[in-house]
Amino acid sequence: MTAISVCKSDDLIEGGKGVRFPVTAGSDDAVGFVIRYDGAVHGYLNRCAHVPVELDWNPGEFLESSGLYIMCATHGAIYQPDTGYCTGGPCRGGRLRKINVSEEDGQIYWHPDDYIQAVIA
Repeated sequence: MTAISVCKSDDLIEGGKGVRFPVTAGSDDAVGFVIRYDGAVHGYLNRCAHVPVELDWNPGEFLESSGLYIMCATHGAIYQPDTGYCTGGPCRGGRLRKINVSEEDGQIYWHPDDYIQAVIA
């Protein structure tokens, strides 16, 4: 399985800012992100399930003030950080597109799949 480095493990603080990284989603340039929640790293495509806009209101700011939910800055949709499931707002019942991630030896990696691929320069 291909592993692409995102950041050092120490760069992700529980309930803190996420780290953005470039991806290709289908044939479009896009952004993925990783956050740390409940001690684990979670990765998603930075695209609201309601309307395809980026979620963060400032780069890396994905979690609302309590640090318990990912929140779309445009529509106020609320997502569970561990599953990407939308629990409130205009896309209730939808979910964020998960990106496979792993953490080992102090580093966080993401893994391309059939839809989310590395950006080819």
